[in-house]
Amino acid sequence: MEFHGTAKVNRLGHLEIGGVDTIQLAEKYGTPLYVYDVALIRERARNFKKTFEKAGITAQVAYASKAFSAVAMVQLAHEENLSLDVVSAGELYTAITAGFPAEKIHFHGNNKSYKELGMAIDCNIGCIVVDNFHELEMLGRLCKKKNRRMKVLLRVTPGIEAHTHDYILTGQEDSKFGFDLQNGQADVAMKHALADTNLSVLGLHCHIGSQIFETTGFILAAKKIFQKLDQWKRELSFESKVLNLGGGFGIRYTDEDDPIPASQYVEEIIAEVKNQASFYSMEMPEIWIEPGRSLVGDAGTTLYTIGSRKDVPNIRQYVAVDGGMNDNIRPALYQAKYEAVLANRVLDKPEEVVSIAGKCCESGDMLIWDLPLPKASNLDLLAVFCTGAYGYSMANNYNRLPRPAVVFLENGKDTLVVRRETLEDMVKLDLPFKEKIRN
Repeated sequence: MEFHGTAKVNRLGHLEIGGVDTIQLAEKYGTPLYVYDVALIRERARNFKKTFEKAGITAQVAYASKAFSAVAMVQLAHEENLSLDVVSAGELYTAITAGFPAEKIHFHGNNKSYKELGMAIDCNIGCIVVDNFHELEMLGRLCKKKNRRMKVLLRVTPGIEAHTHDYILTGQEDSKFGFDLQNGQADVAMKHALADTNLSVLGLHCHIGSQIFETTGFILAAKKIFQKLDQWKRELSFESKVLNLGGGFGIRYTDEDDPIPASQYVEEIIAEVKNQASFYSMEMPEIWIEPGRSLVGDAGTTLYTIGSRKDVPNIRQYVAVDGGMNDNIRPALYQAKYEAVLANRVLDKPEEVVSIAGKCCESGDMLIWDLPLPKASNLDLLAVFCTGAYGYSMANNYNRLPRPAVVFLENGKDTLVVRRETLEDMVKLDLPFKEKIRN
């Protein structure tokens, strides 16, 4: 088992993260429990930023908050001098509540509402990534009404498919996102945006996929975008001040994954953008990227208490935990794979191969198939690694299960940053149909 960040085995044979024994965390906060290695998040963020700084490139590294949005996480992103991507009024409200600088917020999304765009303008955020013609027209009208001028990027689909899971491809031609570079949509959108005096077009944005393990897709996307920028320079006298090549940088979930270092993504992106700008005699644009999973994914671990088990002779042994698809829906949604250990018995040798079942009333609620473990028994603690991205963000109340708490770990200290939902929380939005039923 390869540990990430500050995770290690302490003298008691327990899993320790951020200098804190995970067994003590389970006793203090209960399970399921999301825990985050803050030092690892800081390291990831600094690696991205230092690579740009070392190359002398003006850039913005924007945390894609959809990976994990909470007030404490937004504040941590601000501490590390990151910009911030939001995709909804809820994520924007979280950012403003956290005190994040509005001028460093970028608003994404393929179906922003009139209310959301109005909120973004009123908050005076730094940039809106315009996704479609409906939004382009609506934003122009809103800015005119409010007598404001908004900086925008146009999101384009360059027709590049990254090597990733089909469910999370976003840059290919058949996509719900962005203006297509191939069929003329982007040309019409750019002419419209440049003609609207209430909009200031900074440049272009694209996102080619998620969990990407190579740089070829980013390089091909940059080449296609610069071909179009060369055309617009000649026909529209437009030069892009900003080129946002998105995120999607992969992390290691299991031995099957082989990601490259963050610095390599950035170095090769910089080299290609420099090359293209020089080839077309353009000024070097500011480069923006949007890491989300690659900042928080492997910094997160979910702790579960083991409960029941079912042995099916000659077929499978099921071990159930006190969470499941309500706190990590990715295995059911994407067939995502994870690694795990018994946090209270890390050094014990595997004795059996089991499949980790969740407690939801769905046969598809399986977290891990065929996991080698020591003989697991009731009240053992299971630690599932690399759950920091899209765990809490996608958590739900299916079966009316409360969402887990979230704890930040750093320098031997544990800080509760999201409290566990209570049973009272489950009904706080419910309204009675009739008077309370009396037996």
